[in-house]
Amino acid sequence: MSQTIAPPSWMTAAPTRAVIAALEAAGGADCARFVGGCVRDTLLDRPVVDIDIATRLTPQQTITALEAAGLRAVPTGVEHGTVTAISDHRPFEITTLRRDVETDGRRAVVAFTTDWAEDAARRDFRLNALYLDGDGLVHDPVGGGIDDARAGRIVFVGDAQTRIREDYLRVLRFFRFFAWYGRGAPDAVAVAACAALKDGLTTLSGERVAKELLKLLAAADPRPAVRLMADTGVLAVLLPWPLDFPRFEAMVGIEDEAVLRLAALMPDDPTAALALAQRLRLSNPLRDRLVAALGPPGLAADLSPVGARQTLYRLGAQTFRDRVRLGWAQSGGPEQPWRDLLALAQGWTPPRFPLGGADAKAAGVAAGPAMGRALKAVEAWWIEQDFPDDRAALKARLAAMGEAKT
Repeated sequence: MSQTIAPPSWMTAAPTRAVIAALEAAGGADCARFVGGCVRDTLLDRPVVDIDIATRLTPQQTITALEAAGLRAVPTGVEHGTVTAISDHRPFEITTLRRDVETDGRRAVVAFTTDWAEDAARRDFRLNALYLDGDGLVHDPVGGGIDDARAGRIVFVGDAQTRIREDYLRVLRFFRFFAWYGRGAPDAVAVAACAALKDGLTTLSGERVAKELLKLLAAADPRPAVRLMADTGVLAVLLPWPLDFPRFEAMVGIEDEAVLRLAALMPDDPTAALALAQRLRLSNPLRDRLVAALGPPGLAADLSPVGARQTLYRLGAQTFRDRVRLGWAQSGGPEQPWRDLLALAQGWTPPRFPLGGADAKAAGVAAGPAMGRALKAVEAWWIEQDFPDDRAALKARLAAMGEAKT
């Protein structure tokens, strides 16, 4: 099956034309086609972010062709056939047509081919096995991909269980694509295959799982996909903790940031948050943010302005905002008090405590642990008094503490 479309602007742009011209100069007409997401999203009139190209050229031929045209070639995954072209500072991922020789559920050994149908047969879903040539002709070698994209159907290429056993990440990819592109009831065969083979997810690296999970949660409305993951038992494999579905579902209407939606699902337990971060091998900043967001105490909507400023100072702006949103999603109450707290975090900059070690020494406080305790005590009083801009009063209080020790 095929269909002709008007060439989109990203395809006719000068950087894109330069890459295609370089490949065709080496391999002739129809040696390269656009593939996957850029084709699917063009059919759906969605923005195209990444431009992927499939080619009959080998990786070395691709590199030679690009360099001959004055383009930079980066061997980002040569063993799997992938070279990244840089044209006018824009990356284009170019991959040689492939067929699988051996798979183990985590990675594949591939052989290069010149057969478009062989390349299509190893892809995950029919709507991702679409190719667009230079004349605007959309090729659908496995059949059904064009119709699937337009109908919002996520259907595996060929036998669903076979595709999943090739790479268990495809279980999670199914739910991710359902979250982003699915409409109506999910494909029953795909759902059954994901449920049957869900335990294969435990063999994958945390980084791969985290990347897919966070992409899924960043969809405009991931709630149907997450509910389906729960119903099939897939979610329990990934997140084996008591989950808060009502808070998560409320959070989707409040915040589109994936990490905060993930936090909303989790229990208010920093130990569980740390275990999840380690399980998914999250970056240190994401780990720290998740642990801080789910730590005690929770925030109430009726915080006084003074109490809100004190809490914001102690928690820091990011953790304060995260806990406000988590409290909002948990409460089910009026949203204005929560919006007011967020406005405070946006509009008020916590002051810096104005005293330090030199002030304590001048006040007669002995060096060592006693000095640290004295400064903390004065800082606590300063916070309790709503951060008065009175350095003299703070120094006097510190001096009184120094005198009390003598």
